Amino acid sequence: MKKQPKTSLRLARIAATASVLVSALTFASAPLRAQATPAWPDSYVARLEALALIQTLNAELLGSRSATITLEGWCRNHRLAPEPRIVAERMIGTDKTPTPEQRQRLQIGDGDTVKYRRVQLRCGTQVLSEADNWYVPERLTPQMNRILETTDTPFGRVVESLEPYRRTFAVKLLWAPLPEGWERDSAPPPSSTDGKLTIPAAVFEHQAVLYTRDGKPFSEVSEVYQRQILAFPPRSPR
Repeated sequence: MKKQPKTSLRLARIAATASVLVSALTFASAPLRAQATPAWPDSYVARLEALALIQTLNAELLGSRSATITLEGWCRNHRLAPEPRIVAERMIGTDKTPTPEQRQRLQIGDGDTVKYRRVQLRCGTQVLSEADNWYVPERLTPQMNRILETTDTPFGRVVESLEPYRRTFAVKLLWAPLPEGWERDSAPPPSSTDGKLTIPAAVFEHQAVLYTRDGKPFSEVSEVYQRQILAFPPRSPR
């Protein structure tokens, strides 16, 4: 058998390496492309639909015991990912000391330990919310504390056995698709020059205290819901 020249072998290796690198870069960039919210048209109907969807999720969260379960349902119903499962990506290296008001809401003293956890809640590649969580480790089981400190399991799933419920004490709409008084003003809202609806990163925020089944507060959360909650095409006009 005739041997292949060294130059040809070298070129074949270079080509193979380049192919692997291109594949790796394509795979690495796929999640970034998937995170982009589909372009919504900047029309009155699209703005009205966006407002209705935001307020629907807002109401579902206010009536829910678990933000994790609610977001999984939202992800499943709107097909945001092949597997509608919420994963908490911990943001390491951040810390926020609880304020005296937070300690009062958690019914603890100055000497009691409070731990802090900041996460991004994802469904597939879509970041649905960013959450700050202050919790009292003494009111959780040792296993719960271990899971929270060593894994990316969402807080709501970790504490399910406590049968928790939420009391939301602050809600803030961070983006209004329609201007104030839109229901009274006959003039259409101003539209963008490129015809695409600009949705900011953060759309609304919740602050809530979580309680055990016997009414003991054990966690306070601040959740900022992201534009990826609308990462699906709007309804086509008929």
